[in-house]
Amino acid sequence: MKESRLISFWKMSGSGNDFIIIDNRDLSLDVGDLPAFARRLCARKISVGADGLFLIEPSLVADFKWHFFNSDGSVAEMCGNGSRCVARWACQTGVTAAKLSIETLAGVIDAEVRDDMVKVRLTEPSPLKQNIPVFLESGECGLDCIDTGVPHAVCFVASVEACDVAGTGRQIRRHEVFQPKGTNANFALVLDRHKMRVRTYERGVEDETLACGTGVVASVLAAAGRNFVDSPVDVTVQSGEILCVYFSRAGDVFREIYLEGKVKMVYQGMLFEEAYR
Repeated sequence: MKESRLISFWKMSGSGNDFIIIDNRDLSLDVGDLPAFARRLCARKISVGADGLFLIEPSLVADFKWHFFNSDGSVAEMCGNGSRCVARWACQTGVTAAKLSIETLAGVIDAEVRDDMVKVRLTEPSPLKQNIPVFLESGECGLDCIDTGVPHAVCFVASVEACDVAGTGRQIRRHEVFQPKGTNANFALVLDRHKMRVRTYERGVEDETLACGTGVVASVLAAAGRNFVDSPVDVTVQSGEILCVYFSRAGDVFREIYLEGKVKMVYQGMLFEEAYR
């Protein structure tokens, strides 16, 4: 068998979002086209399989920075659940202490790790836009839109279980209103002033995922903008796990936004070239 250069990696799961993490702080990773590398590694059944790939690199303004690629190879500015996974990885492997900072394309975020619970403070969101009219195959709907590190559209529904998340989500994600970048699509149900249920169609994964941290935050802030909820809010995602969102509000401005939930370290392994060539 031809000798292969091995690459160490970790597999993590944050409330149903799964990620591959590669420590590239020495900048030694040499795999050519990084988007293609991410696509091949994230392909399920024929490689490791994941919702996304994180490359950890040195930072001048934080403990480290990451480059994040969705499973389709596209670059994302921010990932809530992924940030929680990276934070636990850094703490668990001794890269940082339990309190740390991470440089992302959306800005520097702070994190705190307590065993398998990780809490991250997200960057400030864009102003909330309410009732944006969008025409879909099923008719017109009004969407609330906010950027919580990446763009999100929120549709409030009577039943998340009855939603065609893949079909309707795909229409919203690629709708002309949100071009050229597109948007993530969330389907949200408010249960009471401190509980919600959310399902998300993720841009870059191009399907429903079991959880989306920035989507959960976007849905909570959209609900707060309609005076449906108060901080903190427990959100049940499609995996069945609960993510907690904290926020403060001054008029129409949301501040001090935190996302908290469990993170699993699934396994550590070594990549053969066959996994990504």
